[in-house]
Amino acid sequence: MTKILVVEDDEINRKLLVELLQYFGYDTITACNGAEAIEIAKEKRPELILMDIQMPVMDGLTALKILKNDIDTKDIKVLVLSALAFSDDVNKAMLLGAEDYITKPFDTRKLPEILKKYLQKEE
Repeated sequence: MTKILVVEDDEINRKLLVELLQYFGYDTITACNGAEAIEIAKEKRPELILMDIQMPVMDGLTALKILKNDIDTKDIKVLVLSALAFSDDVNKAMLLGAEDYITKPFDTRKLPEILKKYLQKEE
């Protein structure tokens, strides 16, 4: 089963993402900040990470940079999920190695299609 790491500090958003992903057949693991995300990514090796930007302890862009510069995690696909839709933030995320930048609130009906672009879902 395809494993997705959900990195989101807001509990309601995190639960929504987990329920949505599980409904579509994905295995989920969660982290509440960037530092936790890095530890979990190294240990659990998810196929994809959905990363929020604004979080306590370590923000998503810092975590993305660390993940993409680490030999063990550089190939994990990272999709940024953020309420920040400024072009500067989008550019930073893409330059750091994000696969895509999805603005919140996102369309829950479209998210599975976006994920399919980056994952080969196991049947």
